Amino acid sequence: MKTTTTIRDAVTSDLDVVISLDRTGCEEEKQAYWSGIFDRYLSRPRKYRHFLVAESGNGVVGFIIGEVRAWEFGSPPCGWVYALAVSPKFRERGIGQLMFAEISRRLRQIGVTTVRTMVERDNKLMLSFFRGMGLCTGRYLELEKPLD
Repeated sequence: MKTTTTIRDAVTSDLDVVISLDRTGCEEEKQAYWSGIFDRYLSRPRKYRHFLVAESGNGVVGFIIGEVRAWEFGSPPCGWVYALAVSPKFRERGIGQLMFAEISRRLRQIGVTTVRTMVERDNKLMLSFFRGMGLCTGRYLELEKPLD
């Protein structure tokens, strides 16, 4: 029997599972960081901020976070996806695609026509995922310099 996956807005009680999912890709403890994200996205109006979770019969198995940002570097309003995770046990089942489709749908509803993200160049899994979602190199290039 196939389990149905639903995408919904995150709620405060999702905090622990989001931290757990984040740990699958990051070893650092980020309790304060995630508490701040939950406060920012859940306690304020959500029109331009989206924090979604994927839920299956087993509970929350993924999340995606994005928002509308405008006029940075002269860019018109666009959507930014800056966090996405799916439980390793639930990967390759289309859950990431469902979450990305839902956040894209919500961004389109408020007039956004472009979505962006940044991915570490060595993160082949995320690069492959976002390329599979139709993202490609955009008109801006990230530049950085280590400050010693």
